[in-house]
Amino acid sequence: MEERLRSKLAVVQALALDVDGVLTDGGLYFGNDGKEYKRFHVHDGLGLVLLQHVGIRVLWISGRQHDGVKARAEELGVYLVQGVSDKPQVLRDTLKQWGIELAKVAYMGDDWNDYRVMQVVGVRIAPSDATDRIKRFADYVTVRSGGYGAVREACELILEAQGRLEEALERYISGQ
Repeated sequence: MEERLRSKLAVVQALALDVDGVLTDGGLYFGNDGKEYKRFHVHDGLGLVLLQHVGIRVLWISGRQHDGVKARAEELGVYLVQGVSDKPQVLRDTLKQWGIELAKVAYMGDDWNDYRVMQVVGVRIAPSDATDRIKRFADYVTVRSGGYGAVREACELILEAQGRLEEALERYISGQ
């Protein structure tokens, strides 16, 4: 990892994420009943749990509303705001409550609806299957695709830059 990126990640206190295309594969699946279904990857969930074990806050910001997203967020203990049209404002409002500066936030997004929020954070991350322009704008592009471990990769990158990966793993394994 390049030194510039490592120094930016070393101060991260919160990871904010888009949902569709980042935590999911971006596909919209509809059953015969007309309900929409989403698929999450268990590796991403564990990465988010590891961050929280060392005090790094996690925020999901989605432009859409979905009960399955809410259920998964609750299961992982992450903060979720859905139905958002102004992602930068939601991020600012949440960070104010948490007492965290924008420069100490990493954000992962995959498309133009994430561009404005990516402009205001300290670290911009994109999954490997993000749009080309978002990938060029990002500080880091994951090897993995959205919904297939990209978030876990970002989580471990943050923890490694902070020298806290082993601490997070130990806390997870010991149930702390």
